[in-house]
Amino acid sequence: MKAIVIIPSRFGSSRFPGKPLADIKGKPMVQHVYENASKAVSEVWVATDDERIEIAIKKFNGKCVMTSSDCQSGTDRLAQAITKIPDASSFDVVVNVQGDEPFIQPEQIQLLLSIFEKNPQTQIATLVKKITSIEDLLNPNKPKVAIAGDGHAVYFSRSPIPYLRGKDVKDWCSERDYFKHIGIYAYRREVLVEIAKLPQSQLEKTESLEQLRWLDNNYKIFTAVTDFENLCVDTPEDLEKILKTI
Repeated sequence: MKAIVIIPSRFGSSRFPGKPLADIKGKPMVQHVYENASKAVSEVWVATDDERIEIAIKKFNGKCVMTSSDCQSGTDRLAQAITKIPDASSFDVVVNVQGDEPFIQPEQIQLLLSIFEKNPQTQIATLVKKITSIEDLLNPNKPKVAIAGDGHAVYFSRSPIPYLRGKDVKDWCSERDYFKHIGIYAYRREVLVEIAKLPQSQLEKTESLEQLRWLDNNYKIFTAVTDFENLCVDTPEDLEKILKTI
């Protein structure tokens, strides 16, 4: 199985403009993402719509492909990038590593790819992590996942799922396993192209979770459990806190 990592990276974040170029220990954030992903697979590209990011990638001899500023999501950007990258048709699986995860673990990418190796029928794969605190369970910014016995995701929600009837919510985590979504994806190349053409679904709009569009259209998302939860950077304040700990 041949895999490629593509890092969608845009300059115009509403909460943190220029985030991919934010300095972390003398390197732009996107370079940290690139270098960590390169420890897992040999083929890594950044997909961007901004020349400043392209220039930064070229400075450390990284691979970069320019995409449209009209892309609505990282998935859309990857689908466009895969049509422009040389020899893209030779890749079986495309991995989407977010550009604001400078501490992504190579082992996470390898775990994600192992899902395809174990189950050749896998269309889309993602990672989940066991929830151990009621704070995470109730946090709407940490999407939850209900998982079937064979490992595929039944549903994603910002609410705690499944509902544990007859038990006080403070005891839910001790009564059964709950999982939160870790936002790294991998897709069969042809599936990536297909899902990028799908219109938004009602469930997606309701929860504001893109993956519900795929479930609505009968694509199966298989999961693997990781012990890692990366430090993500959404705001300048997030970066400031992280820099104090590393």
